[in-house]
Amino acid sequence: MLGVVLAAATTAAVALPAQNVFASFKPGQSGPEVAAIQEQLLMEGYDIGIPDGVYGARTVAAVKKYQASMGLAADGVIGNFTYKKLMGREMPTHRTLNTNRGYGSSYGYGSSTARELISTAYDYVGVPYVFGGTTPWGFDCSGYTQYVFRQMGIEIPRTADAQYYAFPKVSSSELEPGDLVFFETYEPGPSHCGIYIGNGQMLQAGSSTGVTVSNVFSGYWGARYIGAARVL
Repeated sequence: MLGVVLAAATTAAVALPAQNVFASFKPGQSGPEVAAIQEQLLMEGYDIGIPDGVYGARTVAAVKKYQASMGLAADGVIGNFTYKKLMGREMPTHRTLNTNRGYGSSYGYGSSTARELISTAYDYVGVPYVFGGTTPWGFDCSGYTQYVFRQMGIEIPRTADAQYYAFPKVSSSELEPGDLVFFETYEPGPSHCGIYIGNGQMLQAGSSTGVTVSNVFSGYWGARYIGAARVL
């Protein structure tokens, strides 16, 4: 009799319409949706470290703080209510989501040097913009990129245009984390630069933002993108 009950329960579970079952995000999960959550938390001002797609302790702490600020149960688990508040869209379903697939290759952190470089670059998020700045007291765009590479023992030129011409160029389809990306702003030619971190995003020291995460290919920067160069 017990076997019949178990079999019936199993059959019922299989019959559930997976497309109507919302996912949740919990510690230990990984994948591109987790990285998207981390990026949004970072944009909202929460410290999550590197958005590596892994739901670890720092992400849990950031989620709890966000939930508390929104008047939600601060359990560190992202359910449907938290997801919609944070992301501004419907929660994915289990049918469309795979949170346990390998993630490193999605962002392309293929080398330990690139991973370390980007980790170092993230350390300075929030540092203010200072024209001519080359230290953590204040950076301009190329002062920031030069400083980050110098922490890795790699010397690159001081100015954006010199950095652009010093290294081999790569197309936008070949971009890898750690590449330098360049933009034409106040004068013809490369006059602004950032460090590509994957997924179409960069870390850059903007005059109105200080060091922050920005999208390379849309909005203000997308209209001014002129190319990329590979240092690593």
